[in-house]
Amino acid sequence: MGGLSWIHWMIVLVVVLLLFGGRGKITQIMGDFAKGINAFKKGLKEDDKTKAAEGENAKVIEQDKATG
Repeated sequence: MGGLSWIHWMIVLVVVLLLFGGRGKITQIMGDFAKGINAFKKGLKEDDKTKAAEGENAKVIEQDKATG
């Protein structure tokens, strides 16, 4: 009951080889993940700059209407 059969060990071996075998797949995956996070943060910063610029333009228009 408590032991694993040879089929279970083969599945575990295949999973370990896929994760840790050859050319540092884990490091590649984590590197791609980090690049995605950095791109997401950069996109948020650009979005904030765009909203800030739109907000400044809206204030200028409101001031022109008030004086004119």
